[in-house]
Amino acid sequence: MAKIDIYTKATCPYCRRAKALLNEKGAAFHEIAIDNDAQTREEMIERSGRTTVPQIFIDGRHIGGCDDLYALDAQGGLDPLLA
Repeated sequence: MAKIDIYTKATCPYCRRAKALLNEKGAAFHEIAIDNDAQTREEMIERSGRTTVPQIFIDGRHIGGCDDLYALDAQGGLDPLLA
């Protein structure tokens, strides 16, 4: 099974959407909350090059944010990564 890291904030609706899609796919993921944690936020920025949440990684590959995850799924590219 794929190793999935997702950086999130509690108040982020895009984070909830991304997690809902992963849950719908039956994918287990490691949620990394960056709320009030500057060090973890900096780690996310270093890994992704982006400052917004969510930031999603599958097996170390940066997928992007919520829209990127849904686009990957629409193109049929998400399921093979989760297998």
